[in-house]
Amino acid sequence: MQAIHQAVVRPLVTEKSSALYQARKEYTFVAHPTATKSDIRRAIEAVFGVTVVRVRTLQQRARRRTQGRYEGRRPRWKKAYVRLKDGDSLAIFEG
Repeated sequence: MQAIHQAVVRPLVTEKSSALYQARKEYTFVAHPTATKSDIRRAIEAVFGVTVVRVRTLQQRARRRTQGRYEGRRPRWKKAYVRLKDGDSLAIFEG
């Protein structure tokens, strides 16, 4: 990765990620496809000032989309599940 702030693209707030937060206290982010777990860990700790305990990642594959007779592709992307130390939290997921 070239810069720390490029590793994590944005938080991913959906019903499933909210349920995951309630059950396991894990936060979900969209990460850059080439970011490693250590890149994601450093980015979260630097940007939010919290301590990351565990990072799990998965690759979402590219999908074909059609509109009428035209066909295109949605790009691949990486999802990161981040667990923080007990007592730490992120305000963007609260409320």
